[in-house]
This record gives sequence, C-alpha cells and structure tokens, in this order.
Amino acid sequence: MAIISSAAAQEAPHESHEAEGAAGHAATAGSLAHGGAHEGAFPPFQTENFAPQLVWLALIFGVLYILMAGVALPRVARILGNRQTRIANDLDASREMQVKAQAAAEENDLTLRRKREEAQAIGREAQQKVAEEIAAQRAAAEKKFAEEVAAAEARITAAKAQALGNVESIAADAAASIIEKLTGARVEASTLANEYRALSK
Repeated sequence: MAIISSAAAQEAPHESHEAEGAAGHAATAGSLAHGGAHEGAFPPFQTENFAPQLVWLALIFGVLYILMAGVALPRVARILGNRQTRIANDLDASREMQVKAQAAAEENDLTLRRKREEAQAIGREAQQKVAEEIAAQRAAAEKKFAEEVAAAEARITAAKAQALGNVESIAADAAASIIEKLTGARVEASTLANEYRALSK
C-alpha cells in the first residue's frame, strides 16, 4: 500500500504538471488566436471604433458645413451675383449700342439721301445752265452767220449789178462798133444804152 501510494503521489505531480502545461498551451493559443484576429482586421471596420469614428465624422462634417456656409458659399454667391450683374450690364450696354447704331444708320441713310438729292439738283442746274449757254452760243452763232450770209448776198448782189452794168456798157460799146463798121455812121454807146433801157421797160 505504501508503495502504491508513493507511486500515485509521484504520478499525481507529473499529471498536474502536464495539466498545467496543457492549460498554459491552450491559453497561449487562445491569446495568440485572439490577438491575431485583432491584428488582422481593418481598424475602421472594428466595432469598438464605430463610436469615435461617428464623433469625428460629425465634427469634420460640422466644420466643413460651417466653412462652406460661412466662407465658400457666400463667396461663390458673391461671384455669381457679380457675374450676373456684369452680364446684365453688358446686355444693357449692347442693347444701347445697338439702338445707337440703328439711329446712326438711319441718320446716315437720311444724310446720303439728302446729299444724293442735292447732287441731282446740282446736276440738273448745271445741265440746264450748260443747255442755256449752248442755246445762247448757238443763237449768237446763227445770228452772226445770218449777218455774214446777208452781207455776202449784198456783196454778191452789188457785184452782180456791177457786172451787169459793165456787161451793158460793154454791149453798148460793141453795138456801137458794129453799127459803125456796118453803116459807117458813128453812134454813141450811151445813146444805145439809153435806148436799150427804154426798150427793156
């Protein structure tokens, strides 16, 4: 019995050491498995990090909203307002310039029409003046030509009368010569001319 009890006492510490070793190995394995699981997961997806992440999300969103509402959006609105005002001013200026251009075009057309009418009136006056001058020059030329023709006709008439007078005296002289040669009696040429004139009447 003593031997059995001593042997059991020797085996009991050995079994207890083995049990302790197995428990230690199991704890080590569990701790390694748990730590490995913690180390292998993505931190934002860990459940214990959800609350801080939501807090930081709310803080960052609030800061961004304050910055956008207080700084960015008013500046953008001011820029858009200035742009809209500038566009409206440019449109008003373009409409005003268009109205002025139309008025200038109408005035230019009116001026051109007046100048054209004045030029036509001046042309008609010049044409009429030239026609009057030509008519006056023609009348003067025709009058001068008529006077020259009348003077020439008078000279021709005088020359013809003179020629006829010379022919008459020549004929009277010839007749007197012929009578003298035929009859031997001398007759004056003036006497024959007077008789010829009396017979001609």
